[in-house]
Amino acid sequence: MTARPLPSDPAEPPRRPGPPGAAPQASPWSDAPPPQPPRDDLSPLAESEVLRPRADRPRTGWRRTLFELTGGRVNPGPGSGEVRREELLGRIRTPLPGAHRVAVTSVKGGVGKTTVSACLGLTLAEHRGDRAIVLDANPDAGTLADRLTGDARVTVRELLDDLDDVATWTDVSRYTSLAGRLQVLASEQDPASGDAFRRDEYEAVSDLLGRFFNIIVTDSGTGLVHSAMEGTLARADSVVVVGAPTVDGAGRAAKTLDWLVAHGHAGLARDAVVVLSCDRRSAEVDVSRIRDHFRSRVRTVVEIPHDPHLATGGRIDPARLRPATSDAFLELAAAVADDFAGR
Repeated sequence: MTARPLPSDPAEPPRRPGPPGAAPQASPWSDAPPPQPPRDDLSPLAESEVLRPRADRPRTGWRRTLFELTGGRVNPGPGSGEVRREELLGRIRTPLPGAHRVAVTSVKGGVGKTTVSACLGLTLAEHRGDRAIVLDANPDAGTLADRLTGDARVTVRELLDDLDDVATWTDVSRYTSLAGRLQVLASEQDPASGDAFRRDEYEAVSDLLGRFFNIIVTDSGTGLVHSAMEGTLARADSVVVVGAPTVDGAGRAAKTLDWLVAHGHAGLARDAVVVLSCDRRSAEVDVSRIRDHFRSRVRTVVEIPHDPHLATGGRIDPARLRPATSDAFLELAAAVADDFAGR
């Protein structure tokens, strides 16, 4: 017996053929989604579109130990300190078009200005991918190179003498020494020749360095009225004012800001970062009032705790700094780098 064909479903009308070469039209009764048109955007898939979400791996402390002992099956995630550190590193790595010049200054000596210049330069150089240099513009035989490399045989004076012959990165590197990833340009070590470092000479050196370095940190020396300081402020994109949580240290930092405002640098003063170097402090001083005073005048305030390694005044080894000190310099570097985004 011949089987008869089953009748078609009366609820589903037959599909109509489309024009030649066209994709078949889906039935309105079908559960399948309609075919999607081809993507005009040929950009590659982002990593976030491909990878499954996963918890961040802890890198320090008991959280890391637990993660490793359990082969990753137990992941407590990073602690608040580690999260904070990553946030600071993200700010420090803000992209920077062109050169940015940071002047580290104070009207008073002995408050840790050279130490701040050195450690700021080390921190920026270590955690960024571009080039950074710290320049000792102290006209009185500065000690910046001694603190960083111990090599002050070639100084800014030799660079000035050969300025017209410096055309390449190799040429520049003949006049610098290296501390980690940070280039160091020493000041003139003969006090009798120190006053010869004039404003026009500083500006010529600064302009040259701007062709080869993204970040130029200048240790400006003690005082604000010498000729090189005029050039430092004329070229500066941002300023770090160093003081201390003492009567004289805080007072001199405030006078530094007053001087900047009175001499046409109100913008630099308003956007400055004040560093309170806590090598000296007293229970009789209300540090919170000092902090609040400067916060009302500048962009931010960073406190650097006392550190026995820095207090020796010798060569700085970042590996020997206390964790709290390293964290404070990360805070300072991030505060300085916050100004990069606005350029």
